[in-house]
Amino acid sequence: MPLITFIEPDGTRREVEAQPGATLMETAIRNGVRGIVAECGGACTCATCHVYVEEEWLAVTGGPSPMEEDMLDFAFEVEENSRLSCQIRVREDMDGLVVRVPRRQG
Repeated sequence: MPLITFIEPDGTRREVEAQPGATLMETAIRNGVRGIVAECGGACTCATCHVYVEEEWLAVTGGPSPMEEDMLDFAFEVEENSRLSCQIRVREDMDGLVVRVPRRQG
């Protein structure tokens, strides 16, 4: 299973095993990652699972869909590498992926 590193708002690094096919949001919730709220449960109708994908992983995770871009308008401190973790499905080629969780969610 791929290992994903979540960097929590306080800087704590959390390396967790992720099930291929699950979303990053589901993986974060299952592993108690702090800062991922996921109010909508993964329906892409809020911005409370916002993460920053480390630059070297952007090509692997891909960019946001138009619907995701609309929801990112509700997130705080959006950057070029902002994504909603509910919209990123884990794949085997994501082993080593690093994402940062912002200080506050939308």
